[in-house]
Amino acid sequence: MRTRRWTAGLLAAVAAVALVGCTSQSQEKTCATSAEGVIECAPDQRSAPPKIAGDLLTGGSYDVSQARGQVVVVNFWGSWCAPCRAEADDLEATYQATKASGVTFLGINVQDNKDKALAFEEGRVTYPSLFDPPSRLALALDIPPNTIPATVVLDRDGRIAAVIRAAVKQDGLQPIVEQIAAEQPASGSR
Repeated sequence: MRTRRWTAGLLAAVAAVALVGCTSQSQEKTCATSAEGVIECAPDQRSAPPKIAGDLLTGGSYDVSQARGQVVVVNFWGSWCAPCRAEADDLEATYQATKASGVTFLGINVQDNKDKALAFEEGRVTYPSLFDPPSRLALALDIPPNTIPATVVLDRDGRIAAVIRAAVKQDGLQPIVEQIAAEQPASGSR
């Protein structure tokens, strides 16, 4: 009986992962994918702004809707993730290079414990991070846990403009961010 329950639970988990894997392709179907695997959506292909809110690693709360009018680069990471460590300097350098253009960054820490996450951030990045151990925000944005690190760029209206499901380098990320920052918001206000 115990084996049957375990097997049923395993099958349910596999089905859930398969469904997430299927839905994670939604941006790929409607937007262009570059040779490097970057998914870029033209302004007329972008869907409604996703809800991204939660508790910050350092305390307090944050809601990305407060950043409307700015381009927001959202990076999903974990202290356990070697590619996340490798990309941290490039993310921070891109943040520093673009923040005067109305660009802000937000990290989202997933599948981690708070002490390790705080230790990871120390001395690496200066922008805030949400603490999301169950990866709810990643799954809501069609970022399966097996694609961490991942970076999502929101336009000034809060809509998803680009998705990168791999570690980033400044020379690849910064031109994407600058291009999106140069766009006029669909709402007409800046």
